[in-house]
Amino acid sequence: MRFVVLDTETTGLEAREGHRIIEIGCVEMLGRQVTDRHFHQYINPERAVDHGAFEVHGISNEMLADKPKFAQIVDDFLKFVEGSTLIIHNAAFDIGFLDAELKRLDKGCMNDYIEGVTDSLMMAREMFPGKRNNLDALCDRLGVNNAHRQLHGALLDSQILGEVYLAMTRGQDSLVIDLSDQKGQSGGKRTDLSSLAFVDYEPTEEEMLLHQAYLQELDKESKGNCIWLKNSQPSQPIGSSPI
Repeated sequence: MRFVVLDTETTGLEAREGHRIIEIGCVEMLGRQVTDRHFHQYINPERAVDHGAFEVHGISNEMLADKPKFAQIVDDFLKFVEGSTLIIHNAAFDIGFLDAELKRLDKGCMNDYIEGVTDSLMMAREMFPGKRNNLDALCDRLGVNNAHRQLHGALLDSQILGEVYLAMTRGQDSLVIDLSDQKGQSGGKRTDLSSLAFVDYEPTEEEMLLHQAYLQELDKESKGNCIWLKNSQPSQPIGSSPI
């Protein structure tokens, strides 16, 4: 599956009040691998940047004066995201601005070009209820390095969000190998393992304890839905002798 991690910076908080997009940053992700393909563009918004917005992203009116207008970059942008599923932190904000820009150009809305949207903020609120779930807080919680992030920037934030999304979903990988044919069509096949010889390995007590600790952590992150933990409870405490 093709994902595009997306972020925007704007002149202000409300698209309905005529605020505009001034920066778009996108990073491509194929399956769970971030590729080297990205889209990044500063945009002349044809209006002034609010002081409060400037305090957040540091992008000035002077910096944007010679940049292309949205109408000049829209086709390249849509070509990059077309057919993908977008990953956005607080998706309603960015999609609202993008839809407003497309409407001005009579180009429909984002849903006309993409497969769907995954809101990483909503995911985070479900995983960490009652906690701060902005990008910086999630980086601290999930061990993602954001030391180079001083101000908001669309491309940098997209790159960081990609790492955060992978960290939040690292327990969701399928255990079924999905093979594709040369035309890119998924066959839903399973690898035949009948001819392979497997070594019968008996784990040590220390390895079993480490395994149980890992499953406990997975269970905590999945809010009690770790099926491996439920199906791997030992019939008696490790290291004890049968009565």
